[in-house]
Amino acid sequence: MNPQRSVFQRTRKEKHHVSAPQTINDSDFEAAVGTSQPVLVDFWAEWCGPCHMVAPILEEIAAENDSITVAKLNIDENPQAPARHDVMSIPTMIVFQDGVEKKRIVGARPKAALLQELAEFL
Repeated sequence: MNPQRSVFQRTRKEKHHVSAPQTINDSDFEAAVGTSQPVLVDFWAEWCGPCHMVAPILEEIAAENDSITVAKLNIDENPQAPARHDVMSIPTMIVFQDGVEKKRIVGARPKAALLQELAEFL
């Protein structure tokens, strides 16, 4: 990719990158969601079937979109952030921007439905 070209000048092919969801925890949560770029946090647990269903979809969204960061937080290992953000069921996906909640999606969704929910951030 030519570093001289701006993000807006890049072709669709160049925009496609391989990015995986970041794993975050209670100690780095505020720093992770405090960025100006939207961050979609997936609150999940190992025992949660619907969480496993949505995980590959979130991996695809992370790989296909430069405009949003996808992060995962295991609620069993990190109970403080879910409690602070009133996460009552999982999967819960919250979009943060500048540390502020902008959108909340509760429950597993097919990719098309998630993309529709996230359209304003993509």
